Amino acid sequence: MSKVNKSRLVATSGTALTVASATSTGAAVVGGSGATIMSATAGTTGATIASMAGASGTAGAAAISSGMATVGSVVGGGMAAGAVITAALPLAAMTVVGFGIFKWFED
Repeated sequence: MSKVNKSRLVATSGTALTVASATSTGAAVVGGSGATIMSATAGTTGATIASMAGASGTAGAAAISSGMATVGSVVGGGMAAGAVITAALPLAAMTVVGFGIFKWFED
């Protein structure tokens, strides 16, 4: 029986989860209004990340929506693109960290 490459398993699983998260968020927000995007992402880690990227001096929904628009503008999109990116970012980061840890300790 062949040895299972755990770092590859972590990377593959994490990538699949990241794609699934981005796809489900994208389906919920693409073509939606600002209110639709906000309700689809309310209370998520992505909304927290977006609020940190938001305009200085704003709070709550203003910080989240401006943050999502800022993040989305990096890839030439708007608030919807920012919502997808901020939703996928935590999973992608966890995948990279998990892969690195497994790779570090792999024989």
